[in-house]
This record gives sequence, C-alpha cells and structure tokens, in this order.
Amino acid sequence: MDFRLIWLQLMTAIVPIMAFTILGIGLVRTVREWHRNENSPRLTVEAKIVCKRSDYRRTMNTRVHGHRNSRTNYFVTFEVESGDRMELELQGHQYGLLVEGDRGRLTFQGTRFLNFERM
Repeated sequence: MDFRLIWLQLMTAIVPIMAFTILGIGLVRTVREWHRNENSPRLTVEAKIVCKRSDYRRTMNTRVHGHRNSRTNYFVTFEVESGDRMELELQGHQYGLLVEGDRGRLTFQGTRFLNFERM
C-alpha cells in the first residue's frame, strides 16, 4: 500500500476524534464551573475595585474571505476586607459602570459576578 494513502486514512480517522475530544473537554469544563457556581453560596462583602481589564480577541474565517469574528471579555479585580483579591468576569454594560477605586458591596456566587453597589 502507498504510504500517502495510509497517512490520509489515518488522519481522516484521527482529526475528527481529536476535534470532538477538544469540544467535549471544553463542554465538561463549562458545565463543571456552572455547577460549582450554582452550589456556591451567594455572598455579599465589602470590596474595593483595584483593577479593570478587557480581553479582545479577533479571528478570521479563512473559508469565507473577509469574514471576521470578535469577542471582548471584561474582568474586574476586587479586593475584599481581608486583603484577598478576586477577578470576576462581567458583561460589558456592568463593566462600563464601574471605576477603579470605587468601594462598595460586592455580591458574587462562586466565580460569578452578581452585583456591585457603590457606597
């Protein structure tokens, strides 16, 4: 048998398996984090906003020339009374309302941001 044919058959079998495995791992991680957050208590603590950042990612679809996808994730780092810090992901409209240095009451559940009330 030709080596190239064997290689093509092998790749035809392996690539879909790898793709589904990667997607499966991502799905399991997402469900696990959601479940952990659902089972965590809702806490409200005094906190200060110490840092804000955004993560902008752009990808280009090579199959359709000129088609681009982009996504921005927003994060805020809060410092609680004990001095511990936690970074939580927020929606864009929530992110825009917060300012570094603000103090208030942070409500969160696990790694899920729920609310911040300025004092």
